[in-house]
Amino acid sequence: MGEKPAWLRAHGTPWVRGPERVVYDNPWIRVTEYAATAPTGAAAVYGLVGYKNLAIAVLPLFDDGTTVLVGQHRFPAMDYSWEIPEGGGPLADDPLASAQRELAEETGLAATDWQVILTAQLSNSVSDERAIGYLATGLHAAGDGRHADDTEALEQARVPFREAFDAAMAGDLQDMLTVAMLLKAHHMAREGLLAPALAAAMLG
Repeated sequence: MGEKPAWLRAHGTPWVRGPERVVYDNPWIRVTEYAATAPTGAAAVYGLVGYKNLAIAVLPLFDDGTTVLVGQHRFPAMDYSWEIPEGGGPLADDPLASAQRELAEETGLAATDWQVILTAQLSNSVSDERAIGYLATGLHAAGDGRHADDTEALEQARVPFREAFDAAMAGDLQDMLTVAMLLKAHHMAREGLLAPALAAAMLG
């Protein structure tokens, strides 16, 4: 990988967290208000949404260059969203085990090969949520099939990778982990970082 460029290092004075109070708490998030000092030295009140799960994303890729998207109604935006398989894994759990569970639950698939292709901070101005994204290949039916939870009404579509990528670039897929994972996989295919036959099938 080589040495990282100098501009990637931290600059200046970091934030300082002072006294805190929890203003909301449930099994998934905690909202904490801090008396803080900004890098400029100014006093500030900062509300932080703390997540109790790691965001998990899985891009399943078949040998023919197709992938699986999952469709569902999303409450925060009150709209319908097509996404790659995603979910949350407890912070104390192995992220790979969480990814394997999410893939099986949402698609009924298992994979023989798993590769981390993305780590990300999500909405890092207001939350501490982190994400990890896996490329899953060597796909086959999972032994126990799909198991959506009691609030999920999921649809499933198997589509060419290039079609999903083009939909994301056109703004028709707006889930950010889906967009980021499709972009990363497209980059890997173009840069020779995937098996040549798979890359050729993905790029069409």
